[in-house]
This record gives sequence, C-alpha cells and structure tokens, in this order.
Amino acid sequence: MKITATRQKILDSAVLLVSEKGYLGATTREIAKKAGVTELTLFRHFGTKEKLFGSIMGSNSFLPALREILPDLEEMSYAEALEMLGTRFLLSLKERKPFVKIMQSEMTRYPAEMRRVYGHFMDDMLGTLALYFESLQRKGQLRDFSPTMASRMFMGMLFSYFRTEEIMRNVDITRGKRMNKAVAEFVDIFVHGTLPRTNGTVRRKRS
Repeated sequence: MKITATRQKILDSAVLLVSEKGYLGATTREIAKKAGVTELTLFRHFGTKEKLFGSIMGSNSFLPALREILPDLEEMSYAEALEMLGTRFLLSLKERKPFVKIMQSEMTRYPAEMRRVYGHFMDDMLGTLALYFESLQRKGQLRDFSPTMASRMFMGMLFSYFRTEEIMRNVDITRGKRMNKAVAEFVDIFVHGTLPRTNGTVRRKRS
C-alpha cells in the first residue's frame, strides 16, 4: 500500500505522541490535531486506533538502509566494516528513537505484539550482518563460528548502549565524538577480545 502524505503525517504524529504518553494516553483526537487533520480523516485512513498502532509497528525497518551498504564493505578492513555497520545501526536507532521508546514502554501491555515487532525489528539487521560474516568465512578471512550468534552479540552491545544512553539517561549519543568512540571500542573488543596478546597470540593466565 502506497503511503500518502496525509497517512505519513498521521503515522509520524502517532509515533511521537504514543512514545510520550503511551498507547492509552495518546488519543486519536490529539494525534489528528498534531497531524493537522480531522479525527474523521484519521479513521478514514486507519479505521481504528488499534489498526493505527499496528501500522506504526509495521512501518519501521532497518533492512533497506543497511542492505544497500553491503557492497561498500568489500573494500574495507574487517574493523572498518563493523564500525560502519555499527554507526549506521545507531544512527537508525536515533532516527527511530520514538519508535524504540514505544517498544520499551508498551512491552508489558502488549507482550505478544511487542515480541513479534521486536523480533522483526532486529532480525533485519541480524540477518544482514550474518550474511557479511558468512561471506568472510567463505573467503577464509574469519574462523568458524555461528554468524547468527555473532550478529546477536554485536548488535546486542550496540542496542543496549543506545537504550541506556538515549532512552534511560536521555544523553544525545551524536554529540561530539561520543558515538564514534563507543562504536570503535565495541568493535575492538568484539574483534580482539579482552585478554592481553603477546606476539600475536592470546596470553592465558596459568592456573
């Protein structure tokens, strides 16, 4: 279904108000007013508030924005590629901050729906990153490990960072070089681990 300008305005207004007031607190009258339309127009486009909420949940995906950069990763080092993916992911979360807040705040009220949306929300990115890991494994550039598990670990670190800073602490991660430093640190730990290295090998403490 093609998204008209009016429909998009209603969706954008609904995302902002629901993220601020919750599903029950944001009325259709307030949403319509913020979108600059009548409540009748809102219902003409979505039918019910429940269907409007469902449209909000189904209108957010990272896949198009992230899949398009996959060819560029071929020309980068492993660490550089992960830094680009991590930065793009955090910027996508930043753009969708109201939507992320909705997922967090409505999780207990609509657990089944939120689990479904969260799964789809993350699976797009996890699948894209897993494909990248698999391509490097086929070339012999990475050791054998589960691409899916590695994707969950990497994306989980980034998502947790975003949720803690942007949502819980209300800190703008894009100010200064805060985000770039965080991504670089995550990538370094992910690529090299946490144990010290001596002459290219991991030095293990004797028991």
